[in-house]
Amino acid sequence: MSSNNPKGHDYHLVDPSPWPLLASIGALILCFGAVIYFRTDNAWTMVIGLLAVIYVAFMWFRDIIIEGEKDGHHTLVVQLGLRYGMTLFIASEVMFFVAWFWAYFNASLYPTEQIGSTWPPLDIELLDPWHIPLINTLILLLSGTSVTWAHHALQEGHRKEVIQGLIITVVLGVIFSGFQAYEYMHAHFDFAGHIYGATFFMATGFHGFHVIIGTIFLAVCLGRAMVGHFKPDHHFGFEAAAWYWHFVDVVWLFLFASIYVWGSY
Repeated sequence: MSSNNPKGHDYHLVDPSPWPLLASIGALILCFGAVIYFRTDNAWTMVIGLLAVIYVAFMWFRDIIIEGEKDGHHTLVVQLGLRYGMTLFIASEVMFFVAWFWAYFNASLYPTEQIGSTWPPLDIELLDPWHIPLINTLILLLSGTSVTWAHHALQEGHRKEVIQGLIITVVLGVIFSGFQAYEYMHAHFDFAGHIYGATFFMATGFHGFHVIIGTIFLAVCLGRAMVGHFKPDHHFGFEAAAWYWHFVDVVWLFLFASIYVWGSY
């Protein structure tokens, strides 16, 4: 029992919140809206669902920040639970990408007659792995270095260096997404009609989506660092973002090695 906590314990019993229910409703509208868009080219329902999800996410995370920064509910015990939760989330993301790697290797190691019994397929003009993919690899590795620099600076109480490191990381994340969009626009194959295009765009596309989410995550941490939210001994929000970003880095290394390099020979 904690002597410093008026509640008499170190756990946080979350107050009733409308955000889980509203998030579910927004996600449902987004899902149905996407189906309607795919079938009729009418995007309004999908846009409404997306805006609802973004609004709920903003408000929900705002409440969590208030709980930790202003109300003091994020004790060491609560932070430990948050770490377990983030670890399990990243583990689930690992299995998510395992599915796409499995699909790619299944098609590439055992090519069927439908794709010419060879891999890469003869009618596919591959992307050069030593051009944009290599540049993006260097960008992500550098961004992993800058976010680690920011993390160590935060632990040592150097807020200016934290901000500088996060700015560099966010900018590099945006550059990575820009290069990947350019690569997609100039690819000589598309998603539909072929197992190569489907596995390529699903694996790299979902990774690109994770890069965008991670960039937003770190941008939020940058804003919080600028207003002085993080402390050397109390900064799990930043730590979770750094974990997520390193996970994105590692997944890309596997994508680059297997799909771009190994898959082109």
